[in-house]
Amino acid sequence: MAQKYGGQFSPDAKNTAPNGRSRANLMEGKSVDRATARPNFLFLAALPLLLTAFGQNAVGMAIDLAAFAVLAFGVFMLREGLKAEAAYHERSVAKPPRLPRKILAAILMGIGLALAASDPGSFNPTSLIYGVIGAVLHLMAFGIDPLSSKGTEGISDIETDRVARAVDKAEDLLDAMGDAIKRTRNRDLQARVEAFQATARRMFRTVENDPRDLRAARKYLGVYLKGARDATVKFADIYARSENAEARADYEALLDDLETNFTARTEQLLVEDKTDLDVKIEVLRDRLQREGLRPD
Repeated sequence: MAQKYGGQFSPDAKNTAPNGRSRANLMEGKSVDRATARPNFLFLAALPLLLTAFGQNAVGMAIDLAAFAVLAFGVFMLREGLKAEAAYHERSVAKPPRLPRKILAAILMGIGLALAASDPGSFNPTSLIYGVIGAVLHLMAFGIDPLSSKGTEGISDIETDRVARAVDKAEDLLDAMGDAIKRTRNRDLQARVEAFQATARRMFRTVENDPRDLRAARKYLGVYLKGARDATVKFADIYARSENAEARADYEALLDDLETNFTARTEQLLVEDKTDLDVKIEVLRDRLQREGLRPD
């Protein structure tokens, strides 16, 4: 018998947290993955080299296979570069990637095209021209990697690195939760975990905006998320075997508690930041008055 789907995005779905507030936007902290379609087309364009390689002598076959390997590795580097760029733009405080993957991908693309256009047994300068044109077009199509830091004015490199490492580890824990809950093949449970992930990422962005909040949020980014991941893995194993209703109720109650505490802690961090700003403004006003400057 057909059953009505009653997930989170159904018309009658409730989108409120246990404490009565609206749940965090599920798209908060996420970005469109641009590292999918276009790099795949480049990979498909290199596939004919595998077909032509085996119709030549040993030297020609080696050159075509080498060209395909270089182009395939360039596509891989491009995908990784696009992912790193998306993560960079997603965060308000970020450093440029240590390895400029997109620039490296353009260089690999040029080398691969030069090899594919080369003439076995003789030097062909035209192949170099093809390589240079391919690399330039690659940079024009996909751009270069971010090369400068953003949002780090007035923040030491040590604090920025510490926050970046903590957030990266926390993101890995959230990804592990998402991978584990997929084993249940239950859309409602997956949507519930996504709602908690959105709430957690809201705290991540708050800490990135003010690295001084890391000390107050370190337990949430570490201990609590590790516990949530372990509980999710254990629950997914149990639910995938028996769909135990009691285990599901306990797990959803755990997510409710976690989401409530993460939301409360994030709001407290925002209040503390506002209080700190008010104090700085008041101190500045006192200094201006001592200098004989008063606002109209």
